[in-house]
Amino acid sequence: MSQLALLGGTPVIANEPPAYSSMGVAEQDAVRDVVASGCLSGFFGSPGPEFLGGPKVREFEAAWAARFGAKHAVSVNSNTSGLFAAMGAIGLSPGDEVIVPPWTMSATAMSPLIYGGIPVFADIEDETFCIDPEKVKAQITAKTRAIVAVNLFGHPARLRELRDLADARGIYLIEDNAQAPLGSEEGTATGKIGHIGIASLNYHKHIHTGEGGVCVTDDDDLAGRMQMIRNHGENLVEHGGIADPVNMVGFNFRMTELSAAVGLVQLADVERHVSIRERLAETLSDGTRDLEGWTVPKVRAGCRHNYYIWLVKFDQGAIGVSRELFSKALAAEGFPHYLAYVPPLYRLPLFQRRVAIGREGWPFTLTDRRYDNGLCPVTERLHENEAICFEPCAYDVDDTLAEKMVAAIRKVHAHRRDLNALAETG
Repeated sequence: MSQLALLGGTPVIANEPPAYSSMGVAEQDAVRDVVASGCLSGFFGSPGPEFLGGPKVREFEAAWAARFGAKHAVSVNSNTSGLFAAMGAIGLSPGDEVIVPPWTMSATAMSPLIYGGIPVFADIEDETFCIDPEKVKAQITAKTRAIVAVNLFGHPARLRELRDLADARGIYLIEDNAQAPLGSEEGTATGKIGHIGIASLNYHKHIHTGEGGVCVTDDDDLAGRMQMIRNHGENLVEHGGIADPVNMVGFNFRMTELSAAVGLVQLADVERHVSIRERLAETLSDGTRDLEGWTVPKVRAGCRHNYYIWLVKFDQGAIGVSRELFSKALAAEGFPHYLAYVPPLYRLPLFQRRVAIGREGWPFTLTDRRYDNGLCPVTERLHENEAICFEPCAYDVDDTLAEKMVAAIRKVHAHRRDLNALAETG
């Protein structure tokens, strides 16, 4: 095998892989039809049939509900908006606690704060990187209102176990399903096991509408309340005979007709888009799983992993060079990746300074919860020492290029000892 590119050799992958685009002629035609109709948004923030949106939004919601076997699908303009709507719908109140994982997009932990709720962090599992039910149990108190399980990187959390725990304690399970549109656990779709599941249609997800999201639930009351929060629900409390107006301070989380039209096309082709990413990730795993100190993603029995991110655990002791130097060598060979994922969310200034809403730090004045380093050791270890990430959703990779990616990893691993001299000379 040739010399490492970092040391003057020829890289395995000469050019950066092209970006993946899920947009095609069908999406273009769908957008043109909406523009020609003159109705780019059909929502009215007042009583009447338009309160639930225009024809494309309603068609898209019906199609989404049918595809995933949900009673209700409530479209929103982002997964973040969906999380906010879900927190409001469950009646979250100042001082209530919501248990969240520390390794996820920040919106997951921000959503309780909007209603004065307190994010409580529970560590993740070492193999699937999803929230650990045993750590969740240890954090439940009389103040706990909900658990948020993130199906991180496309792998389902232990959803049935968490739902049973939530039901036993009389609290809610909310699934942040942004990264696992076709994930499943024992035959049940992710997003459907919790009381509410929220999908993302952001532009770098498996399928997208530019920006967008969908909340699913089988609960009539939760669906109705999310619809109210989405669209200035304060205007309909009296008209709709809402007996419990808690959190009916409406936002504008509405999806446009343009986004819904694109969403319909994308949804019809979701299996193809997801399968492409799964095949790429499985090729990388199958081609490198035998490497010492290199642990490819594990899939729990009975689960489907959609591989929004393909994350490898790097063992510096076994491999003999630092993660950072190994990463430089991988990059030189043309393999696109990055180290870690996001820092543990409790390290954000918001939590360290205990200031969120208002100048006095509310709602942190309502809790004695701490956010010190060491709070979630598994997350911290993965972030600081082990995680190497590749995003299958970002690149258009055919079988030939996938095999080159495998070759690039194997080349660096085989010549890792050659990097020691570089490390010694700086």
